[in-house]
Amino acid sequence: MSSITSGVVDQSSAMLAADYDSRLYNNDLAPTVAAQRTWGTYNYIALWFSMSMEVTTYMLASSLIAGGMNWKQAILTILLGNLIVLVPMLLNAHAGAKYGIPFPVFVRASFGTRGANLPAMLRAFVACGWFGIQSWLGGQAIAAMIAVLWPATAHAPSVLWASFLGFWLLNMYVVWRGVESIRFLQSFSAPFMLVMSLTLLFWMLHKAGGFGPMLSAPSHFHTTGSFLRFFFPSLTAMVGYWATLSLNIPDFTRYAKSQDSQIVGQAFGLPVAMVLYSFIGIACTSASEVIFGEPVWSPITLLGRFHQPLAALLALVALLIATLNVNIGANVVSPSNDFSNLAPGLISFRTGGLITGFLGLAMMPWKLMSSFGSYIFGWLIGYSGLLGPVAGIMVADYFLIRGTRLDTVSLYRRGGPYEYTRGVNPRAIIALAAGVVVALIGLAVPSLRLLYDYAWFVGFFVAATSYYFLMLRYRPVTPHSPNS
Repeated sequence: MSSITSGVVDQSSAMLAADYDSRLYNNDLAPTVAAQRTWGTYNYIALWFSMSMEVTTYMLASSLIAGGMNWKQAILTILLGNLIVLVPMLLNAHAGAKYGIPFPVFVRASFGTRGANLPAMLRAFVACGWFGIQSWLGGQAIAAMIAVLWPATAHAPSVLWASFLGFWLLNMYVVWRGVESIRFLQSFSAPFMLVMSLTLLFWMLHKAGGFGPMLSAPSHFHTTGSFLRFFFPSLTAMVGYWATLSLNIPDFTRYAKSQDSQIVGQAFGLPVAMVLYSFIGIACTSASEVIFGEPVWSPITLLGRFHQPLAALLALVALLIATLNVNIGANVVSPSNDFSNLAPGLISFRTGGLITGFLGLAMMPWKLMSSFGSYIFGWLIGYSGLLGPVAGIMVADYFLIRGTRLDTVSLYRRGGPYEYTRGVNPRAIIALAAGVVVALIGLAVPSLRLLYDYAWFVGFFVAATSYYFLMLRYRPVTPHSPNS
């Protein structure tokens, strides 16, 4: 018999007796057992601090300053965006903690045992893009460190490309070591990153001559209308930044000791870490305008402006560790499981991680980060229109249709309650298509651009509403079982 402790279901007995389908099951996709539930509140706080304190978060915040906001407006936008995305994050985290299942297995409940590959591949595609971006930024940090020690290499393309490939290989090594190496890396690096980030902040504070000059840059928006035209797309981008993790958070909460540990850890860790590190990015960017006469939105470029080699070297090491943390935690765990879900008998977590790495190279990340405008209004908002509808369907299915009850064994079988039509739930596909089309139609129809500016929100609510009403007539019933 399975046991329930603090909202966590131990699936070990049920799965050992299950006649599972090898096409839907391997050790990496199997529900976690009690011995694997090792993540406490601190681990989830450390997860968010380690994933938030990295270069793209800094650049996300600094881009708001470059776009015309003052520091108060930027902080408010970031805080609000992260509080909004925390809601679907915690809702989707519930199933991972309760049943010990990863995202690609959880999404089988709504999309079907075969249909789940569609949202899993959407999430994996975005993760590959992020993996490439983070690897490129990590390579830039290594190249900048080499330039500090050996100035003659500062403008040598071969050094940058060698650094990029070297950092990519380092990521692959951590993937090969497995998920427990991720927990170890994040546990010791989170407090280290906090100390190093605060050191950078106070260094820039000293150079700028105090908080007054550092935060003196005024808002460039002189009317409420002009501010709102920039604010709402920026808010969507803030939500889009973690729209990826709001889907695959079960990949992490499946290791939770209890529901409380993941809820408290995430509710504290996500908004606090993002606001803290975003403030550092905002303050340092504002200070750069005082010191250098122009805002420098990239911390790597900013550090290269200083002539204190030891300070620059230590800061770049901190950036490198942070980039490694977030690349593994946010951009490898999910697509590795997603690719494994395509062919569980052939693709393991390690193999899925290698696939992610090679696709990340193929997506040419140096083009995705060509400017802060393409980063915010192209990349972040664009993919939020793809992932918002998936999140809406998952939340509507798990909470509104099923009341948080899943037949876990049937998630690994064909022909059960999640078979739908040959393994695909056509209602979920229709709802997904409706959400994506409405969210992204503003790209093709200028008069509907407002829908694109709200892409994540529009996609989420259109897909969730469509799915709910389509499924009311279907009314799936999860049978009573010791594992539900």
